[in-house]
Amino acid sequence: MSAEPATSGSTSARDGLNVAVVHDQLRQAILRGDVPPGPATSQLVLARELGVGRTPLREALRMLQSEGLVISEPNRRVRIAELSIADAEELYVMRILLEAVAARITVPTLGDRDIAELEGLMAQMDHMMRADGSIVELHQQFHARFVQASGPRVVSQIGQLFDHAERYRRAFGAAEPGHWKLRRAEHRQILDAAKAGDAQGTGDAIAAHYLRTAKIVAEVLDPGYDLARLRIAIAVVAPAIVAQV
Repeated sequence: MSAEPATSGSTSARDGLNVAVVHDQLRQAILRGDVPPGPATSQLVLARELGVGRTPLREALRMLQSEGLVISEPNRRVRIAELSIADAEELYVMRILLEAVAARITVPTLGDRDIAELEGLMAQMDHMMRADGSIVELHQQFHARFVQASGPRVVSQIGQLFDHAERYRRAFGAAEPGHWKLRRAEHRQILDAAKAGDAQGTGDAIAAHYLRTAKIVAEVLDPGYDLARLRIAIAVVAPAIVAQV
């Protein structure tokens, strides 16, 4: 977490930053890996490195702690949560349970315009992967289309889970050769099921998509880890693919 220390003048000028702004700044830095997991650091040092005031930082850290991104240590020290197989499994259990159900609610509501937008997002992701590989926003928009009818509380929770999964995608997403070709085929399967009005098939395809990512992460972090919780989640919402766990 290195950065040029802010001068006292610039720090004072930033003391009035809204807590929400500081929260978003630090949250995005953690999710991108700009502030990586590691040894605990003091709130004072973190405030200096980020160039923000200690009061809004303290409140932002409390919010991030509730998300599980930050761990509080004694003496006002903080640590960015490590990437772990147990955390990854929990994350994908939640994603699979929520999104498979949300997709089954949403698919019957999709019209021709929605399908056309999804096809457009597929084409844009293909283009960006050939250009610079920056598809995070497009990828999130694609997945969000399949859960949009499930209600604002569910959509908000799914959005947060997507953001947390980004830490794992950035760290391990390219661990498998030809990963984009495989991911594209999975997105195509999700979209084709939705186009056919197959709500169950769409949910199953989403579950299989996330399952493969979880298995890649597990293989890197702990090859012998038993994805028992994930197996139960799959058995509940997508029993047709439980043999893949």
